[in-house]
Amino acid sequence: MKTRPKQECIRIYSCVVHWESSTVCLCLRRQSHPAEQFKMTSESADGNCLAWAASDPSGLLSPYKFSRRALGSDDVSLNITHCGVCYADVVCTRNKFGDSKYPLVPGHEIAGIVKEVGSNVRRFKVGDHVGVGTYVNSCRDCEYCNDGLEVHCVRGAVFTFNGVDVDGTVTKGGYSSHIVVHERYCFKIPDNYPLASAAPLLCAGITVYTPMMRHKMNQPGKSLGVIGLGGLGHLAVKFGNAFGLRVTVFSTSISKKEEALNLLGADKFVVSSDEQQMMALSKSLDFIIDTASGDHPFDPYLSLLKTAGVLVLVGGPSEVKFSPGNILMGMRTVSGSATGGTKDLQEMLDFCAAHGIHPEIEVIPIQYANEALERLLNKDVKYRFLIDIENSLK
Repeated sequence: MKTRPKQECIRIYSCVVHWESSTVCLCLRRQSHPAEQFKMTSESADGNCLAWAASDPSGLLSPYKFSRRALGSDDVSLNITHCGVCYADVVCTRNKFGDSKYPLVPGHEIAGIVKEVGSNVRRFKVGDHVGVGTYVNSCRDCEYCNDGLEVHCVRGAVFTFNGVDVDGTVTKGGYSSHIVVHERYCFKIPDNYPLASAAPLLCAGITVYTPMMRHKMNQPGKSLGVIGLGGLGHLAVKFGNAFGLRVTVFSTSISKKEEALNLLGADKFVVSSDEQQMMALSKSLDFIIDTASGDHPFDPYLSLLKTAGVLVLVGGPSEVKFSPGNILMGMRTVSGSATGGTKDLQEMLDFCAAHGIHPEIEVIPIQYANEALERLLNKDVKYRFLIDIENSLK
């Protein structure tokens, strides 16, 4: 197994425009839940939640106060300490899909500390470190929920913001002081793992971890290609290192070479527009994970896969086109993936703590959120913005 390069400092992240983000904004829908699933045990501790919210499609965030729903018997209430900044925050605050419900509080990479639990909660106690990801409810009864794949719930998962909660209120995300969530959709952050590092894993991390595990991209000695080196891509490289894979990064920007090789520990860096560099890797890769969201050709990458190789798409280009011969003759597979289920989320957090995998982050105060979203649009991030909620939202 390869040794990950030692890191001396916390760095910046870029949240790639990935399809999971678009799915979050496209698939919000109200769920019907039996009344017995929401038995009241107490009112929320203070009745008020401080937040930053967008009030219209300009997407401009400003201070906002609202009341969280009361704690249910199966709920966990946590004080939010950190929240990652994802491209979904841009899409939904600016109403890119026409379904935004204002005032809209974004944020679905949430880490915090439990302050209260419902009477039926057994998995968590006050003081525990807990994460909340892209969804906060599902039917809990369909084949996918029963298999720990709640994000693919037949009736539709209830997403962490801009959805409809069990009490009929619109869900509001992690750019806020606290949140109330059913315990099933909360995840234990190991005590030895920083809350700041955990938050980005709950969307960016799980989006690449899930397909890597499903397609057995965790077998030491196999070869992995990573297209794009942003918030998702850099975590795919880190997971690849921890799994003992031979990792090649593909990018259109030669400026990313040093960080890919020296900071993140990739074995090779290839400028994807260089035909000679690409041809030199023909039929050499077992897996490719494509995190790029800009439109790009697929045939050049498919030709790099070995027989029966797999390309997994987690980015969101406007179209996907490739020659049928590139999958027929090589018995290759093109697959897609969006975030992950509860089983994979907890497994990933435990794996990152055990193997010292930390995202590269730039910590910012909530007052910098508007600038951060603009920088994200301009791809001026390495590799993930992280809002220090605990120390800046007062």
